[in-house]
Amino acid sequence: MPKDWCPFDPGSGRVPDHFDVFIYPNDFPAFSLDSAPFSPEPGLYAKTGARGSCDVVIYHPEHNLAPSQLSAGHWRKVVDIWIKRHRELAAQPDTQYVYIFENTGVAIGVTMPHPHGQIYAFPFVPPLIERELCAASDYFRDHAQCIYCRILREELGSGERLVTQNADFVAFVPFFARWPGEIQICARRHFAGIVDLTDAEATSLAALIKKVRMKYDNLWGFPIPLMMLLRQSPVKREHPYFHFHIDFYPIQRSPTKLKYLAGVESGAGTFLNDTVAEAKARELRETEPRD
Repeated sequence: MPKDWCPFDPGSGRVPDHFDVFIYPNDFPAFSLDSAPFSPEPGLYAKTGARGSCDVVIYHPEHNLAPSQLSAGHWRKVVDIWIKRHRELAAQPDTQYVYIFENTGVAIGVTMPHPHGQIYAFPFVPPLIERELCAASDYFRDHAQCIYCRILREELGSGERLVTQNADFVAFVPFFARWPGEIQICARRHFAGIVDLTDAEATSLAALIKKVRMKYDNLWGFPIPLMMLLRQSPVKREHPYFHFHIDFYPIQRSPTKLKYLAGVESGAGTFLNDTVAEAKARELRETEPRD
């Protein structure tokens, strides 16, 4: 096998010879639709089935293309395949949550440079998602409004932490950011998840993802290692208090240093941010999103 062989490349024998965006079943899945169904066992160490799915979303056939280099039109194709696959997985009776995400950069632990993301279908709601849902639900109960809508109004009113925006989405560095240069893309309209996007919103989202990715990679002149996480409601039951958004967690704290989760972060769950949200937003806002 050639040294530079990649299973995601056209001609590898593992993917079609011609494609724009492609769903590739994970070679080492943590969950499978063929696994035993969800059936908790009693006892101290209760177990559940791993009935779900792990997909790789190959963004583009070109091996060395950074996500920031995808055109807005191509990002729209990625958004469309997210929506299509989300619908398929949500229809499975045991799927409780569809988690769409991307890890980028060797520092994150990525061994495959080919541009790609992932989609997991969980037979349960993941713990951090559950925690966010509970907080949003509590705020909705106590204040009769969506916490995300209020945050968005505050950010638009202040403007200090805004990075970029368009007709349907706003990107800002949250006041509560934990990672240096963390950005949240928040929908202007209140809706639960990616399958609720209108055609115009899907195009707007693709354009803003492209712009944010270019800003990150032009900030210091190299692709920043990061995580991109789509936050949306669980697929079962209604969650009127939740609001679709995308979080970006860059782990680069400076041109030469990474952000490590050491004792205080990992052991106490308290993040020590190395930057001030307003200053980092200004730095990113002023970074030209050039190709």
